Amino acid sequence: QVQLVESGGGLVQAGGSLRLSCAISGRTSSNYVMAWFRQALGKEREFVANINWRAGNTNYGDSVKGRFTISIDNAVNMVYLQMNSLKPEETAVYYCAARSGPVITRLVREYSSWGQGTQVTVSS
Repeated sequence: QVQLVESGGGLVQAGGSLRLSCAISGRTSSNYVMAWFRQALGKEREFVANINWRAGNTNYGDSVKGRFTISIDNAVNMVYLQMNSLKPEETAVYYCAARSGPVITRLVREYSSWGQGTQVTVSS
């Protein structure tokens, strides 16, 4: 399993932007799918975006399409989530996750490695 450490969360006003980062260690190949999930207080963990490390194809949750962008910097083993036009209802802990293999999935249970999460708070 890889180790993941998120950073970049914080407090932002509605309509603002944040970029989350996920540092990855222990990765031995490019045969991974990386994802971002979020979990608001009292709610289930929700898929945000994912990317196939090798192929680069991406998927997004319906609520974030057009506003969020997931990307990879292979040279420094980082995954990013650029979040624009943030809304108060997107206040949550954001988690980076990884699964080995090429299959892209939105299911929480399919991801075996998780970071500790980073808090994003969007004020109205």
